[in-house]
Amino acid sequence: MPRPAIRFLLGLAIFAIPLVSFADEPKLKTENVIFVMLDGLRWQDVYTGAEEDLLNKERGGVANVADTKKQFWREKPEERRQVLLPFLWNTVAKEGQLFGNHQKQSVVSVTNGMCFSYPGYNEILCGFPDPKVNSNAKILNRNVTVLEWLHNKPEFKSKVAAFTSWDVFPFIINTERSGIPVNSGMKPLTGVEQTDEVKLLNRLIVENPFVGETTRHDALTYHAARIYLKQKKPRVLFVSFDETDEHAHAGRYDRVLGSAHKADGLIRDLWETAQGMPEYKGKTTLIISTDHGRGGPPLEWKNHSAKIKGAEFIWAGILGPDTQPLGEREKTDPQTQSQIAATLAASLGFDYCKDVPQAGKPLPGAIGAGK
Repeated sequence: MPRPAIRFLLGLAIFAIPLVSFADEPKLKTENVIFVMLDGLRWQDVYTGAEEDLLNKERGGVANVADTKKQFWREKPEERRQVLLPFLWNTVAKEGQLFGNHQKQSVVSVTNGMCFSYPGYNEILCGFPDPKVNSNAKILNRNVTVLEWLHNKPEFKSKVAAFTSWDVFPFIINTERSGIPVNSGMKPLTGVEQTDEVKLLNRLIVENPFVGETTRHDALTYHAARIYLKQKKPRVLFVSFDETDEHAHAGRYDRVLGSAHKADGLIRDLWETAQGMPEYKGKTTLIISTDHGRGGPPLEWKNHSAKIKGAEFIWAGILGPDTQPLGEREKTDPQTQSQIAATLAASLGFDYCKDVPQAGKPLPGAIGAGK
């Protein structure tokens, strides 16, 4: 063969090498994300289960100590956490990943320095703290959340929705600007077919609150989200429960445990509902986290702020077809709340930090091969 022809063929081979390598890279399977938050649920309760020092009337406000211990107390922390949050530990921990167990040198912290809800939700949804977000007042968020960022993409237009127990979320997500439907507080479920199920749910939402209440029961939020999921099939569904925080502020540790256990069951049902639908089965990632931590016994577990030791620590879980089953992450570098927005985007194949450079990078190893 003539030398010019040989050189030509060698040149083609050299240029073909990176093309083959790129083509061999695995494509993400995730097409949808369900993101669920449990307001103010402590990492201690998630990883070690019910805390013995609070299983009493004096410090934990427990109404029936014997019944609460029967349901939630076990001698070993691994058994306590599993009986408290069976879906998290039987499914997410075994098939996905969990971050934030200090006992295994995995720490996740808020960076907003305030350690309460609006600043926390802004950080977790936008990917960065904002010092001007410094109250829980109903002020339209000037920052664009990752939900809005996705909603602005043609393939996600009208495919993002939020369902929340707390009625401040229309302002956090800035539904006026974003156009994202946010069903929250005592709002009836709209935008879906008004079936008998929807009509009953809306009656319960209206009839449920006590005078002055603006935060609805989590079960009502859940059923609204589930109906919407089945009817409208959003690609990104954000659900935020609130009872774990409400009962902690009220000094009722028994109800905190009960609400966490109930929420775990609701998340399981939502996940199983999605997996039973062809639009979601095998192509949906689930993310679970919280907006802030709180203190410990005897009193500070009821509250959270910059002045409460431990309120800066949170936790996070992720489960999906592109997440390796690494279980509890151990000996990781410190992670932050600001990384979850980019993690959500990365699960859908997007580089959030490219457009929002101030956002935290995705949680390491949460999506893909974990390099």
